[in-house]
This record gives sequence, structure tokens and C-alpha cells, in this order.
Amino acid sequence: MKQLVVFAVLSLALVACSGNKTQTEASNEAQSTAVSESTTFELDSLLAVADREVDKNITVVGYVTHTCKHSGKRCFIVGESQEASMRVEAKGEIGGFNRELVGSKLAINGTLKERRLSQEYIAEMEKDVNLKKQEDGNAESCAAELSNIADMRKWMKDHGKDYYVIYYMDGLSFETLD
Repeated sequence: MKQLVVFAVLSLALVACSGNKTQTEASNEAQSTAVSESTTFELDSLLAVADREVDKNITVVGYVTHTCKHSGKRCFIVGESQEASMRVEAKGEIGGFNRELVGSKLAINGTLKERRLSQEYIAEMEKDVNLKKQEDGNAESCAAELSNIADMRKWMKDHGKDYYVIYYMDGLSFETLD
């Protein structure tokens, strides 16, 4: 990170001394350099190293599967394998995600975040699902939820964690790649 700051400062100094570019052009170049040097991940490869990228500015490439139709303040993306998805919140320059983006491949720049679900929280979820199953008898949807809970517990065991992690992104800007 220090190297990036030093590089940006030196770049601005060289441009200012050359007299060939205006300060605005130099500033835009420095911002472009900073963005282009953020690490880019395909969604599938990001999930393998996400714990090391939390709270960092990164770019994620994925396909939009859903946008919230009322507010457009979030979308969901999947990778090439379509096995995992990630929520992206509209922040920064993103006013919202329109419905026409569904199916599009995007490169989204933003900050990776995580939400940790404790064992107690997951146990409470399971209790609620079982109660719902008894009350309305909708075994099919409850079976899917119970399967998700079992997957969470397996992940915690496999990773030696006492919590389950959900990764999401505060998106700052995006570019359509189609």
C-alpha cells in the first residue's frame, strides 16, 4: 500500500513538473492507476481467499442473477461455476442496479465485507425452521432450510471455526463486460 501511495505521489510530481498536462488530467491519471492496481478476482476464485481480502478494495467479476426490483440497492452475482453467489450493496457511485443487468457479466469494484453467524444464531435458526415445519407442515421448504443449516455446520467443522461466514461487497462502481 505504501508503494502505491509513493508511486501516486511521484507520478503527480513528475506530471506537475513536466508542464504538459493540467492538474485535472494528472489527478484523473492517479485515480485510474489506483483503481487499475486493485486486485481483480473471478467470484469463484475470490471465495477461496476471501478471509484475507476482507475490508480491502478489490474488483470482483461475476454474472448478475438478481437485482432488487423495488430499490435496486443490491444485486446478487455468481461465478462461472454458478455454485456460489455473493450479495453486492449499491454504494459509492452506484445509484442502483437496474433489472436489465440480470444475466450481464460485471466487474464490480468495492470493499469486501463479512458477516459472521454464531453457532447460537444458527441453532436459533434451526429451532425456528423446525417450529415453522410443525405449524404449517411445509416440509419441502423447511427441508431446504435445514439442509442449508447442515451445510453451515459442516463448513464450520471443516474450517475449525465457531461461526459461519457470509461474504458480501459494498460496491463502489461497476463496469459491464458483455
